[in-house]
Amino acid sequence: MTRSWGLSARLKLTLSYAGFLMVAGAILLLAAWEFLIHARHNGLIFIPGYKTILVRQAAPFAATALGFLLLFGLSGGWLLAGRMLAPLNRIAEATRLASAGSLTHRIALEGPRDEFRELADAFDIMLARLEDHVAEQQRFAANASHELRTPLAITRTMLEVARRDPAAVGDEFLERLQSVNNRAIELTEALLLLSRAEQGAFTSEVVDLSLASDEAVEALLPVAARNGIRIEASTDAAYTSGSAALITQLAVNLIHNAIVHNLPKHGTVQIATSTHPTHVEFVVENTGPLVDPHVVAQLTEPFHRGTERVHHDQAGVGLGLAVVQRIAEAHNGTLTLRPRPGGGLHVSVRLPAAPRHLAPRC
Repeated sequence: MTRSWGLSARLKLTLSYAGFLMVAGAILLLAAWEFLIHARHNGLIFIPGYKTILVRQAAPFAATALGFLLLFGLSGGWLLAGRMLAPLNRIAEATRLASAGSLTHRIALEGPRDEFRELADAFDIMLARLEDHVAEQQRFAANASHELRTPLAITRTMLEVARRDPAAVGDEFLERLQSVNNRAIELTEALLLLSRAEQGAFTSEVVDLSLASDEAVEALLPVAARNGIRIEASTDAAYTSGSAALITQLAVNLIHNAIVHNLPKHGTVQIATSTHPTHVEFVVENTGPLVDPHVVAQLTEPFHRGTERVHHDQAGVGLGLAVVQRIAEAHNGTLTLRPRPGGGLHVSVRLPAAPRHLAPRC
């Protein structure tokens, strides 16, 4: 947007300092003048026309004094304004660098904690968060591109084979093609869900974690039966505020992750919901192999899978726990993972409890 030329802040402050100094000097001279004109002293004889003489003698002095005040105010004001506005210049320079794409620069303003220091520190915090966010988005985009490239490349290869030899297209070929296509669709849907959770684009309502858990268990019972996994649920009503669809997806992802990573087969998945004074909790525990604590810290990274010993049609797209973490954060909650001593994983999601006046009364 084009703006008309105007005075700089430094020049405005300089003129303001000089103007106030001139006004103060003029008031002081007027006060001295009034004192000399109206003062009465015993024994002091005033000659006729003394006011005119006084004006002639005082006027050059007053003009000289005001001229000195003007020069002193302009020079001193210019220096003071420059010193006062120096932090703003550093902030402006950091802003120009950030707008050019450089988010690594920091202002790191020294000195006492005043308004400029607080502004600079807040700007540094914003730059750090932006840098982390951009780095995460770049890493996520690179991983997403890598993950999508595989099913799309397989689909293209299979279609080229079918074009060269139509007779080779049989039920097994079509089933494999459908499986690859389903994987690409699942990945795309997971990416959209992850983006939705990160943006917080949902309408908040009262959600019962126990009902979300029951829906997830019902949907995943066939998967559990196919893997010989027993699901044990101990769910109490636990009300929170948020998106029912996202919280149900959170439960689905956690339970599905516990089922497919529950090796060897014939293990157990334990589910519990509970209510506390300030929060509600959703806990999923599964048996299975021992999990390295260093691996646990990476399980919420997008496209990271905790184990490769999962059948290819059940491994998912590596976004299960990443989506869970984003959904929890979007609801001002936390996700905690820790390995179980006997093997498997303990996962806990804590969400703020719904206000008492909104939670249904049992």
